[in-house]
Amino acid sequence: MMPLDHPEARTAAASALADALLAHFAAAGYLRCEPPILQPASVFFDLSGEDIRHRLYLASDASGAEHCLRPEFTIPISRVYLASADAGRPVGYSYCGPIFRYRPNASGEFVQAGVENFGRKDRAAADAEVLTLTLEAAAAAGHDSLAVKIGDAGLFAALLAALDLPAGWSRRIARGHAKGLPLDAILTVPANGSAGDHSGVLAALAGTDKRSARALVEDVLSIAGISSVGGRTAAEIAERFLEQASAESGGGVPIEARALLERYLHISGNPDDTSAELRALASDAQINCTQTLDEFDARLGFIAARGIDVSQMTFSADFARNLDYYTGFVFEARHQGRSGDHPVIGGGRYDRLLRLLGASDDIPAVGASIWLDRLSSPETGVLQ
Repeated sequence: MMPLDHPEARTAAASALADALLAHFAAAGYLRCEPPILQPASVFFDLSGEDIRHRLYLASDASGAEHCLRPEFTIPISRVYLASADAGRPVGYSYCGPIFRYRPNASGEFVQAGVENFGRKDRAAADAEVLTLTLEAAAAAGHDSLAVKIGDAGLFAALLAALDLPAGWSRRIARGHAKGLPLDAILTVPANGSAGDHSGVLAALAGTDKRSARALVEDVLSIAGISSVGGRTAAEIAERFLEQASAESGGGVPIEARALLERYLHISGNPDDTSAELRALASDAQINCTQTLDEFDARLGFIAARGIDVSQMTFSADFARNLDYYTGFVFEARHQGRSGDHPVIGGGRYDRLLRLLGASDDIPAVGASIWLDRLSSPETGVLQ
């Protein structure tokens, strides 16, 4: 009998796992989709920011256009959906294949399986379906005791909007929250690293959106014949200037607003209990987010109706996934009792992504990915 740690055994086990996951998704009505491995790099820079550059495997063609090996599935499948006859209509896609992204001390090529659900207006039910479908897939592979954490980018966005902060501060706080930074770190404006007077540039950038700021800085550097400064790209330089511009023009965050943010970010625990805390905060702060909170409760009801014990999940207001396009429900699942592990499953709602990719308006969308190399046995490390 071939040992379980033999390379051929691992390959066979991985193939069997992939087949099982795809069969599970197909049975739920999700059609297999295989977007091209070679993708236009500009799409990922525009949507995820220049920070992603160092994680991509890049190449240029004869025209100078940059391409990258597929770093994830959500954006490529969204582009396939928008180019199809189904664009705007409800449809579900599944996938399983390699993606390519730099990971310290790990292979840059790894396999993800998952689902993307487009066009459904019953958002709470679609959220619950995607979460439970991926958990069921993991359970079918022998992992039915994953610890699930949920959050809600929509709730945080509603709170930020109600605080009516200067645009620069709102953008900075939203970005810092998405990166999982503590509030103190988010609200501490870094020095720009130079003793020079940049007041003219800061005034020009004040209130400017990221794309326009990037274009301005790139134009200025191009005129000067400079492609980078200190290892930073033009877009990264623009980002630093935007932070400085927002601090110069908007002042600090008011004490009352900071207190509300701190109160919100400390909410954590049983989702049913935290729902009551969220409503109390909204009432005390006179924030009108009833629709978002009603959808939060409806989602929990749909999750419970699909057989998941909601009391075993954890809602954390400070939990976010580090992608700008998430607009609502976000979640991840990790192995129980294995501290330091990366998520086995991660996903969320990204309604605005389709508009950013060219749709005339937002299209409801939610998806999730399973990392196959993390669906392994704690005892053997072999894929099951």
